[in-house]
Amino acid sequence: MNEAGIAQDAIPQEDFLDTSGPNEAGMVAQRFLAFNTAITLQAFAPEQACLSAFGRVREEARRFERLFSRTLPHSDISRLNRAKGIPIEISRDTADLLECALSYCADSDGRFDITMGTAVQLWDLRRAIIPSQDELREAVTHVDWRGVRVWEKGGRHFAQLTDPQAAVDVGGIAKGWIADRFMNALVETGLENFLINLGGNVVAHGEKPGGTAWNIGIRDPINESAIVGAVPLRDASAVTSGIYERCCEVNGKFYHHILSPETGMPVETDAAGATVIADRSVDAEGYSTTLLALGTARGLAFAREHPAIRKAIFVTRNGDVLES
Repeated sequence: MNEAGIAQDAIPQEDFLDTSGPNEAGMVAQRFLAFNTAITLQAFAPEQACLSAFGRVREEARRFERLFSRTLPHSDISRLNRAKGIPIEISRDTADLLECALSYCADSDGRFDITMGTAVQLWDLRRAIIPSQDELREAVTHVDWRGVRVWEKGGRHFAQLTDPQAAVDVGGIAKGWIADRFMNALVETGLENFLINLGGNVVAHGEKPGGTAWNIGIRDPINESAIVGAVPLRDASAVTSGIYERCCEVNGKFYHHILSPETGMPVETDAAGATVIADRSVDAEGYSTTLLALGTARGLAFAREHPAIRKAIFVTRNGDVLES
């Protein structure tokens, strides 16, 4: 229970915390687990200032996970999915995230769709469980982002799924939204030069000692221990989506986690990975999956048409690197 007497869901490995530094350059680092990923914070500042700021970020992480998780039973998202079409009250943060996510659904013409939950929950790539075509055909009949309603009344926030069998999954946008909030929290505490890494979603603020930019490696989507290049980053975010992040092979056929809203099957794309660099992490996150699904030719054209995208970098299945 929290202070208001509301049930608090347990978060896996919530107590894990690893702190190091300051090193010779004066950098303090901290790592913890949230959102099913390892989060790393690095900053150049006095040790106590860093630790205090990092503590605030961890508190925010716990709060956001308890609001946005699809699996924690008391989260706003879980309650919305169980409501069977009945409006529910949600937090202001959840309303902001949902409205933000819906804007990317519209901008991508539905290639990015937060109501993919009915299809997503049928797949278990870790255990190589592949749903049947009949299951997927039924699931995608409940995929339509336009059926998500979010509104405010009298200072309270509400959400509703007009399809009682629809299910929201904000996993494709939440980390970008959260990374921007983490950045704001660190700036408000007085930190100026820091790096946030949410499992491949990177935010760089300020610079390293000597006035050098943070150098961010672009991971090889086929060989996760290798990089295909690096980009200097100041006051910007870089997010990579790849078909090899979660995948499996069954009976000689390759399956990945980027699903088509039309079929519920993995999208067919010539891109193995797409990296987006943007001022805001939510833009980098929101567009990276869309670019990956579009493939290199249409993705590069899409990137040129969207000024929020500073740069788009594709790695093809053949290992070629293409940039906008």
